[in-house]
Amino acid sequence: MDTSSTIPSPLAAHIASVIESMLRRARACTDDKAAMRVYLEILRIDATHHPALREIGLLALMNGHRTAARTAFQQAAQYYPDDLTARVTLGNMAIEDDDLPAARSHYHGALAQDPACAQAHQGMARALTLSGDAAAAQPHWELGFSGHAVVSRHYRGIEPGLDVLFLAASRGGNVRLRPWMDDRMFAVTVIYADYYDMAQPLPAHRLVVNAIGDADLCGEALIKAQAIVARSAAPVINHPAHVQETGRVAISERCTGIEGLIVPRISLTSRTALLTAAPTTFPLLLRAPGFHTGQHFVRVEAPEDLAPAMAQLPGDALFTIEYLDASGTDGMTRKYRVMFIDGAIYPWHLALATDWKVHYYTAAMTDSLPHREEERRFLDNMPEVLGPRAMAALQTLQRTLALDYAGVDFALAPDGSVLLFEANATMAMNAPPPDPIWDYRRAAVATAQKAVAAMLKKAATF
Repeated sequence: MDTSSTIPSPLAAHIASVIESMLRRARACTDDKAAMRVYLEILRIDATHHPALREIGLLALMNGHRTAARTAFQQAAQYYPDDLTARVTLGNMAIEDDDLPAARSHYHGALAQDPACAQAHQGMARALTLSGDAAAAQPHWELGFSGHAVVSRHYRGIEPGLDVLFLAASRGGNVRLRPWMDDRMFAVTVIYADYYDMAQPLPAHRLVVNAIGDADLCGEALIKAQAIVARSAAPVINHPAHVQETGRVAISERCTGIEGLIVPRISLTSRTALLTAAPTTFPLLLRAPGFHTGQHFVRVEAPEDLAPAMAQLPGDALFTIEYLDASGTDGMTRKYRVMFIDGAIYPWHLALATDWKVHYYTAAMTDSLPHREEERRFLDNMPEVLGPRAMAALQTLQRTLALDYAGVDFALAPDGSVLLFEANATMAMNAPPPDPIWDYRRAAVATAQKAVAAMLKKAATF
């Protein structure tokens, strides 16, 4: 609680002075864990201290401690209802957790405090779009981004930072590169490319990071991003022209014929065309463009199942994807993920599941020590586990993509070839939970994360 009204004013002034000194110390810390300890000490003295709540929340979120971040922002919103940063951040976290009603509630609270809050309109637009209400979302898109396409992110460094332009798409499909951009080193200006006024001069910068990653969702933003990059002489991470060539159909066409790579046939087809000229090969996969993590992605077993399956999916155009049977002799499907970072290949995870649609934290990993041991072997010795044929195919695929940062999800065929599921820049590198059962993953995770940070630093200081 705030102690200033319950203690004599000279003592209150002394406590306020002590807290201010501690706050400066926390902000000057070059070690995030040390800074967290100082913020916690401040909150032990005054549990409602506003700057400490906001700053520990931002620091926790940046370091992947989502529960701690949520608690801090919830307290900030409770004690300071006009704190728009807390409300908007809670809404953004709710979207990431797929809790759209909670997200809308947080954004509504922010807009009740400030109807012109651009960040709240941006979040509400995304939440309504994801809820399927595009008409209600449209005015929020305009209010959120028109005139607000350039945003300077908080910089904590003492010395002048390395100025970076961070290109993003307003409607999502962006690569998660921000966690590896140290905000004590990089002074980041975000440009939402699809709303950027090209008549404006570019902000000062020495590096351009293109975070627009989904070529199927972000076509307009990628075109604008190419125009922005053309005006800059700075190095570019993930050039938007290269990203534009990584749509699912384009990858299928570009990568067919690579030795040791088995690529599914993919086409983008309207619903009418699918029903009038129905596919003849089943099972078949159907997927709505612009979605990831298995959303709006179904397997159709037989022709009579096609119409009911299509009814489950949004949008007029759908991807039809050849089904590649990746199940092993033990009945398990194995999905490997590797990351392409600055010309090198890094193992990220191996997930085993009984279902054809494999996602790491819904796979059969938590309750199976043998499965985790199999993943550990992959992380410790990727070339030996995958074999020379698969490694050579992945190296060729990396050269074909020509991206500084990308990921590949795949399985292994009986002959050692790569069964390609997808390859693009949107692959996330989500760190494992704190549970000790995942300790075997931490070295490989840290190696890949350090590679991203090193790539960004090298490019900015070239």
